[in-house]
Amino acid sequence: MAIVPEQRKPGVVPVADRTKGTFTGRPRGRAPFLFTSAILFVIWIILSGRFDWLHLTYGLLSSLLVAYFSSDLLFISADLSRIPGQWLRFVLYLPYLFKEIFMANLHMLYLVFHPRMMDLIDPQIIKFQGNLQSDMSVVTLANSITLTPGTITMNVSPVGVFTVHGIDRKSASALPGDMRDKVAQTFGESEPLEE
Repeated sequence: MAIVPEQRKPGVVPVADRTKGTFTGRPRGRAPFLFTSAILFVIWIILSGRFDWLHLTYGLLSSLLVAYFSSDLLFISADLSRIPGQWLRFVLYLPYLFKEIFMANLHMLYLVFHPRMMDLIDPQIIKFQGNLQSDMSVVTLANSITLTPGTITMNVSPVGVFTVHGIDRKSASALPGDMRDKVAQTFGESEPLEE
């Protein structure tokens, strides 16, 4: 029996359907469930600190139960072959993010300790097109902006328009900067979509 994808109205974002497992309607494989169970069980072992059979059994059963209901939240697609590469690229993105956070902290120190602080602080709300292709890259960019002192991502529209609050002109004018390009590179999007 062939599974026919549902007809969707234009502009309607699909919602995960747990009866089908994925957005495409194909049944979900066991790999995401098993991988989620393993991750949760390792976390259980680390946090519990108990290694007797009773606690290990409770941990395993709890991990399996939680993974049954939530494996599609951690792994949206069943293609686990891309995950190690994405994690490696994400780990390589972290030094860049830490550098940006450090530089923004220095700028915030300058603003806070400047004698004319009130003149320098000029709150700005800017909007820009993210032009990223995957949900994970959009979330990573939004969180990276929020983690950087002086800027907060207020909203990301369904079409990828970011609304960001900056504490001053310098913080606001630096967006999206090369952070968007780094995030696109991290998630295998060779270049962000053209504006």
